[in-house]
Amino acid sequence: MYFVKTPKIISYYYKDLIWKIPEKENKIYLTFDDGPGKRTTSSILDILDQYNAKATFFCVGNKAKENSKIIDQIREKGHTIGNHSHSHLNGNKTSAEEFFADIEKCNEVLQSNLFRPPYGKITRQQIKKLKNQYKIILWSLLPGDFDKNISKEKCLRRSIKNTTKGTIIVFHDNLKTIDKIIYTLPKYLEHFSKSGFIFEPLGDHLFQ
Repeated sequence: MYFVKTPKIISYYYKDLIWKIPEKENKIYLTFDDGPGKRTTSSILDILDQYNAKATFFCVGNKAKENSKIIDQIREKGHTIGNHSHSHLNGNKTSAEEFFADIEKCNEVLQSNLFRPPYGKITRQQIKKLKNQYKIILWSLLPGDFDKNISKEKCLRRSIKNTTKGTIIVFHDNLKTIDKIIYTLPKYLEHFSKSGFIFEPLGDHLFQ
């Protein structure tokens, strides 16, 4: 089970996590988890280029190490890189020491102060330690591109219906989701571009 739109009660009880950007302007914050991938990331970057959209890629350290040229390409195009752990560990099922060590191993590769816990799973103990070094980014919209039970059309409808100013939306950069992304992303970008929205990466200037 997962929430498409993050309930306010959850963001209220986990105030140290960033769920949405308080935004008066028409801005959306695209994020892509689980990459980089040789076949997938390039396709996503090409689509973003078509709409002059910028995004944040929360990358897995071991994949990033194998695909350093793609990481360079992401940065060169003006996107932001975030830490998604080195081995894609579930914080709720991992000891604190192992979890921290895995995140730091990823940081050696990516050198980013943005962190998103894989699966969105993180304990209060882990938050308490990590918040001093990282901005811990969750999301306000999870349209479910990873969900085998929803169609690409439904993924698009969910994405459009639940997006507002300052939304942090999560898509996934992997082979299991790329078909839905290739369908959903350009239509999503076109819809909101025509409505006067712009797409910006997450960065330190947002958290002052």
